[in-house]
Amino acid sequence: MTASPRPLWLALAAGAMVALGGMGWLARELSAEASGGRKRPSLLELLEEVRQPPAAPEPGRRAAPGPPRQASWQSPLRSSCTITDPAQRTRLQALVSEVQTSPARVQIHPTNYGERFIRDAYGNPIDPTPQLVVLHETVYGIGSAINTFLTPHPRDDDQVSYHSLIGGDGSVVQVLDPAKRAFGAGNSAFNGRWVVTNAKASGSVNNFALHVSLETPLDGEGQNPTHSGYSAAQYDALAALLAGWMQRYGIPAEHITTHRAVDLGGERADPRSFQWSALQQRLQNLGMLCSGRSDQG
Repeated sequence: MTASPRPLWLALAAGAMVALGGMGWLARELSAEASGGRKRPSLLELLEEVRQPPAAPEPGRRAAPGPPRQASWQSPLRSSCTITDPAQRTRLQALVSEVQTSPARVQIHPTNYGERFIRDAYGNPIDPTPQLVVLHETVYGIGSAINTFLTPHPRDDDQVSYHSLIGGDGSVVQVLDPAKRAFGAGNSAFNGRWVVTNAKASGSVNNFALHVSLETPLDGEGQNPTHSGYSAAQYDALAALLAGWMQRYGIPAEHITTHRAVDLGGERADPRSFQWSALQQRLQNLGMLCSGRSDQG
């Protein structure tokens, strides 16, 4: 049985139409170039563009949104070079070394922390170096806080961590290496600065902050606005920890702030009953509040 030639003629006709169309497209391209018009991408370039996945935004290509207006942070810590208690200075200097070299450590669950970003959600380069310290309190015991950090939290809203905890007896627990990003303050900003790491969420200070939390005394376990305060041993340990961070990262005293101050939602009050005068005395004796200090404290 002889095959009908009709399909062959149809194929030849279709090929001719494609060829004529291609010649017409080429003629239009040449005409546009000759008249000084803008050159269109070639067919191969168009095909290559279709094959490639969407590229990430170029650095600086899209401006990241800024945080809402907030009150500027006015540090309660005053500049001073006066050593008021040489014995305390000697004791705290030894504690600075101890806190840096031999703190207790725990390994928290990976869902509760992340890496520091070098670009924001819009492709802009950002500095991940710690430049801020945020003070917190645990509200419940230090053991409860550690258990929370050890527990997997797949949901973003449940994830939380600090870099260090300070127990009521002055013991320091390193929860997270300072090189990592702790989830200590969501929806937060400091003096008009935050970093947006997720374009679908608000920004925070976490990418450039260090977080430390003081264990709350028993009478502070709840929502009361105040409690009996923190122990002298806690202020000693806090000053020693801060001195090490300030020396290591060049963090100025005016960049030591509170969760209450950076929180944009107005829901955080920690650390409650904090005595800035107690921290002032210790950092001053360590030489950390002296303008133009040589970081020898």
